Amino acid sequence: MSSAEPWDYTLYIPNDLRAVTVCRRTLRLILTMHGLIGLVDTAELLATELVSNAVRHTKGPAALRVRRTGDGVVWIGAWDTDPAPPEPPRPPAQVTESEDGRGLGLVVACADHWGWQPSARFGDRGKYVWCELAAA
Repeated sequence: MSSAEPWDYTLYIPNDLRAVTVCRRTLRLILTMHGLIGLVDTAELLATELVSNAVRHTKGPAALRVRRTGDGVVWIGAWDTDPAPPEPPRPPAQVTESEDGRGLGLVVACADHWGWQPSARFGDRGKYVWCELAAA
């Protein structure tokens, strides 16, 4: 398979903070195997923030989805069981002042685009919070 071809992976995880490390390491392996090593550090940071929020703020299962589109964009999304929109990102000045609540601020600062959308998995209503990185 050529690294320029689209691909799509989903990792379903329990509601367990240890799953954040599993997601981060799995993402590193996926991007490395597809020749996208230059995106690994930023993608790991973004996935860590998204998956951490999904696990911390909900009680149900979660999922990490990572895909590459035909136009070379790497899309990273975390699904959780709470259908409510995420809290708005904090302004950059407030992001550095506190460990809590910095997640979406980091996503906004590091990703090319981000957003959220309602979605269902495991028969539950929920949402994806996602971001995109342009693959060089």
